[in-house]
Amino acid sequence: MQFYTNLHPFYCGIDLHARMLYVCILAERGDILVHKKIKDSPEQLLTLLSPFLGNIVVGAECMHCWYWLSDFCEQHNIDFILGHALYMKAIHGGKTKNDKIDAYKIAKLMRGGNFPLAYVYPKEKRAIRDL
Repeated sequence: MQFYTNLHPFYCGIDLHARMLYVCILAERGDILVHKKIKDSPEQLLTLLSPFLGNIVVGAECMHCWYWLSDFCEQHNIDFILGHALYMKAIHGGKTKNDKIDAYKIAKLMRGGNFPLAYVYPKEKRAIRDL
């Protein structure tokens, strides 16, 4: 298992769902700068991320609807990492679980160097993977 250990000024953990996102942005010292539920709209996400562009990494747990987020980050030159769902469950599987807590834990895992990486499939190979 590989972990993401790069350092950034800001870390964005996203709890991703089919129709909504819960976004948590942490500063490098651990301060919560943004903790907000938004629609799965690229425009709303860009509005939240725009003050941090160039200094932020975005991370999400691997699930069925991560493609658009990866493409969005690539289009806007934002570092994107994908978390391995099985290993993330083992790391942050606690008693209390909700979207707000999950987004915060994802950002904390990234910041602490404990974010288990999954492979981000390039666009051109996704059709083969989906078969």
